[in-house]
Amino acid sequence: MIRKGDKLENPVTGEVLIFHLTSKETDGEAVMFETIVRPGGFVAAAHVHPFQTERFEVLEGQLALRRGDEELTVEPDEVATVEPGTPHRFENAGDGDVRFLCEVRPALAFESLIETMFTLAAEGKTNRKGMPNPLRLAVIARSHFDTVRVPFPPAFLQRAALVIGAALGRGLGYRPTAVALP
Repeated sequence: MIRKGDKLENPVTGEVLIFHLTSKETDGEAVMFETIVRPGGFVAAAHVHPFQTERFEVLEGQLALRRGDEELTVEPDEVATVEPGTPHRFENAGDGDVRFLCEVRPALAFESLIETMFTLAAEGKTNRKGMPNPLRLAVIARSHFDTVRVPFPPAFLQRAALVIGAALGRGLGYRPTAVALP
């Protein structure tokens, strides 16, 4: 469980998250964290939050943000918002660290997802893009389907494929969260 002040690091993607507000503190309304992304760092994949708004407030450096069809460079003191259902991804656009506050509303299972993905990366259980093997990913993705999914194919096809992939992954002992990862 994430607590205020907790710091998670993903050594593969170059992201560090420091939690300022947790789901527990806000009764599920939001989670807010500072993100530091080293030069060359990136979010693991383009994704969609079907029911959540994500707000990025850059404090230092330059954040390259792809939001739908838009390519943005968000500078210090600028804010970019990603509405629910909008495909997006980000990366460090500068030579130094980029640092930003990120708020996700409502929180849903965002903390669990981040804790799981960052733990797998720290344990060497992801590829160079920060993604676990397909069957482990299917278990995680099925469990966190209301929090995050990929932009394509359509959600109904993803859901159908995850039924099979997650069943196979669970059969191999994979779990949907960072607790007791095999």
